[in-house]
Amino acid sequence: YFQVLGTDSLNAYLKKYHLELDPQLEHLVGRHSRKPGSKFINADNQHLVSPEAIDFLDKLLRYDHQDRLTAREAMAHPYFLQVRAAENSRARPQ
Repeated sequence: YFQVLGTDSLNAYLKKYHLELDPQLEHLVGRHSRKPGSKFINADNQHLVSPEAIDFLDKLLRYDHQDRLTAREAMAHPYFLQVRAAENSRARPQ
């Protein structure tokens, strides 16, 4: 988790909420920079990836609960546009 989200945002989260990381954990966590979502795209999964998917995951994978999407915000994200369109077309009387 730390290797993906990085430790700079972890430290910002800890500072914002006046939290301290146990020194033993601090040693285990180490120091990592945030990895962009595109780093995880490869030949085997690229057909499953869209810019909306990367953006959606980025907005969900946050240390700070105040910065993460709420369930309502997540459902309104462009990633689910096709799902909402299909639901709306089924909900309309024919």
